[in-house]
Amino acid sequence: LAATLPVFGAEGQTLSRAGGMSLGGLPTGRPEGPSASPRCPTARLVRGTGSGGRVCSTTPRKQVQQDPPPKAGATERRPIKPSEFRRYYDRGDLPIQVQHTGIQNKILWKVTVDKLDYHHYLPMFFDGLREKEDPYRFLAIEGTYNMLENGGSKILPVVPQLIIPLKAALNTRDTEVIVTTLKVLQALVLSGDMIGEALVPYYRQLLPVLNIFKQHTTSTYDEIDYGQRK
Repeated sequence: LAATLPVFGAEGQTLSRAGGMSLGGLPTGRPEGPSASPRCPTARLVRGTGSGGRVCSTTPRKQVQQDPPPKAGATERRPIKPSEFRRYYDRGDLPIQVQHTGIQNKILWKVTVDKLDYHHYLPMFFDGLREKEDPYRFLAIEGTYNMLENGGSKILPVVPQLIIPLKAALNTRDTEVIVTTLKVLQALVLSGDMIGEALVPYYRQLLPVLNIFKQHTTSTYDEIDYGQRK
């Protein structure tokens, strides 16, 4: 009770036991009231309600220009490395040459096609399908078609050796090379019995690139694309 009783100082000033005013009428330096006590819960400020430490600016914020996300480049053309077909032709190890005629060029075989070693020559001709420079491109494509037409039963045992050249041609991501490879694949399947079934275990090597390009088509709307190659 003694702590709550008022204390009368000189000249009639009332002082509290907690302090606030000295007997001489000068301030003691301690604030009055229960809220000034550091132990009082009402003396604490709620986070974010104070005014100290805030920085205000009237300058408008600059808009940061963000770059668009980069392209994946899944359909972009890859660098084409020289094939083994080119190396063997430049060295003179292939029994073929170009026959120049008045209408169009033809391939001239130095030996009979059905007497060739298909295990050696057919994968080599398939490896030349990714060439885009003549005469390598012309000789590889025409030679492949000629061997498929005259191969018969020799083609089926060579199918596992053709997967790596076909995959290399498809992985170039070149549309012209891909179209040529697909036409050769059609001729390969039609060249003998059970060849299509022999390709089934190798779908995981051949189909991923085709899956990328299955919707990669150029829409011409109502126009006619006269640049299509027959």
